[in-house]
Amino acid sequence: MTEQQGTHVVLGGGGGLGQAVVRALAAQGRPVRAVNRSGRMAVPAGVEVRTGDALDPAVMRDVCRDAAVVYHCVNAPYTKWPEMCPPIMEAVLEATAAAAAVLVYGDNLYMYGPVDGPIHEKRPAMADGRKGKIRGRVAETVLNAHRAGQVRAVIGRASDFYGPGVTNSAMGQRVFEPAITGRGTINVLGNLDVPHTLTYIDDVAAALITLGQTEEAWGEVWHAPNAEALTIRQFLDLVFEETERTAKVRAAPRFLITLMGLFNPMMRELKEMLYTWEEPYIVDHSKYAAAFGAEPTPHREAVRRTVEWFRHYLAK
Repeated sequence: MTEQQGTHVVLGGGGGLGQAVVRALAAQGRPVRAVNRSGRMAVPAGVEVRTGDALDPAVMRDVCRDAAVVYHCVNAPYTKWPEMCPPIMEAVLEATAAAAAVLVYGDNLYMYGPVDGPIHEKRPAMADGRKGKIRGRVAETVLNAHRAGQVRAVIGRASDFYGPGVTNSAMGQRVFEPAITGRGTINVLGNLDVPHTLTYIDDVAAALITLGQTEEAWGEVWHAPNAEALTIRQFLDLVFEETERTAKVRAAPRFLITLMGLFNPMMRELKEMLYTWEEPYIVDHSKYAAAFGAEPTPHREAVRRTVEWFRHYLAK
């Protein structure tokens, strides 16, 4: 492991993944700079907060100027990935290279496309939808920059997030608020009874930090550790056990998502990824486990921590 001395810059520090990385770095006593567009976010004591638009190359160079490691946790609005994700990555790559820092890119799994069997890092990018193609294109840009010696970079990928600070996700506030309050309906996608890997956000953050400190990992793609894949019904049962409440659960079928997509841009985007919720979706993290060991947080404990966080969040 190569200790990176200097400031750890977290771009997208106000989002779910960015918050988790900031928390973990601060707990390790590292100097941390959290950056987002507004410059407003709750951070641990001692963390520097900066305003910065990831689309602005000059601003990115400024906020990354003295960085040892740059964590790219920025996520563009779901409906604007094609026009925003590539230029954001170009700006981040340029800023990281200028600082002679290590780039750690927090990625997802969309580029793989529909799968049959566990998803591993050697699987080629086979997505034929626009979001999957964009994620594949952006990831290849990062790897090409590393191969060309322009920047030192590594990619950490994870499945659908849940955990403290994760509000805007399939297993975020739309699940935990009804389960805690007992009011409203939990709306989910696809089939409730097929296994689906769900990734606890703090496990992803820990993996990204490890990758950024390990020179032997650079230039490659790694899947963050996950607890065992559960069906969505099993996961919701854990949530209900923890909250000691139940809520109505409604799974939106494909035809309804298609119909809603005629009028709602977000629904049109969700339709592309429905396959991930209709068939088993299992992530293989054996590569990471072989290199670093892996003790992902058990779902029951992760759900407990998530419910505790949402109770405080909803009480504000």
